[in-house]
Amino acid sequence: MVIKNKKIVLTGGSSGIGYQLSKKLLAEGGTVAVLARRKERLDKLSKEVQGYEGKLYTYQCDVTDRKRVYKVVSEINREMRGIDIAILNSGTGRPEGIKEFRAENAEAVFNTNVIGMVNCIEALIPIFLEQKSGVIAGVSSLADNRGYSRSGFYCGSKAAVSKILESLSAEMKSRGIRVVTIKPGFVRTEMTAGNNFKMPLLMEAEKAAVIIVKGLKKEKRIIQFPLGTVLGASIISLIPDRLFEYIEFKRLTKRINL
Repeated sequence: MVIKNKKIVLTGGSSGIGYQLSKKLLAEGGTVAVLARRKERLDKLSKEVQGYEGKLYTYQCDVTDRKRVYKVVSEINREMRGIDIAILNSGTGRPEGIKEFRAENAEAVFNTNVIGMVNCIEALIPIFLEQKSGVIAGVSSLADNRGYSRSGFYCGSKAAVSKILESLSAEMKSRGIRVVTIKPGFVRTEMTAGNNFKMPLLMEAEKAAVIIVKGLKKEKRIIQFPLGTVLGASIISLIPDRLFEYIEFKRLTKRINL
């Protein structure tokens, strides 16, 4: 698959991976509709990509607002005369220790990471079914494999994202629509800047964007990186629960004073 002339929707495009993805897709000649909550960031992106080969559309949109998502996706479909690829990248995370273990914090994370993605897919399905083509690429995480300490809401939300995308894949494939799950490891973003622990194989967002675009071009079902973190996550998935809990306890005691 080539990116040039593809009509692409990208959520969460105001920072981090999404911001760099926007620039990479536009540089390759894609027509990109970027959705984000922060208008000033969208304006900044518009200025930075002047002279790029592709065409940029920007929309201020909070993916947790279902009605707004429907309105924006419909407008994009009319304006671009179809949608080829939707990259659902909006995501959030926050500290989740015992003191932060509150329903409103869980709600905030799940509303953006899970319900926000579902809102977008719900709006896209009728368009893709009518076209009998399209790609839905949802951004999950390699943290979907276990419940890491102080990250339960985030890990749980990303596990939900992975399972939802997996469940859609076979049914959508029979209708000419591909579903892709994107699983990054640690990437340097505004969100990870708040982490108070060591992040192995921390990657720059620009490099992550390059890997994602390459994976889309190769039509991969799962795009996961970096390799070292992928292998580590696979091993951690296989170890017994008691051993995992022991490892997490030892790791936690190094970070906080119990």
